[in-house]
Amino acid sequence: MDTVAVRKWGNSLGIRLPQTVLKKLDIQLSDELTIEVESGALVLRKRFKHKSFEERVAEYDGKIDIVDYDWGEPEGREML
Repeated sequence: MDTVAVRKWGNSLGIRLPQTVLKKLDIQLSDELTIEVESGALVLRKRFKHKSFEERVAEYDGKIDIVDYDWGEPEGREML
């Protein structure tokens, strides 16, 4: 378990996140985190970041996966 100290940062207070935590959560410089208080605990979560078109193209491996979704049995007057 890591511990951190609360320090003065301008007119606010701040903490520094240890490198071990940053690596575990893949937090990079300029990433945004949400902050909440849950049951008396401070909870930081990495915000979801949409990938840019360029990032998506760079990850594309040439395959298109088509997934059939099971909507279940008809329950009303659906057209079949």
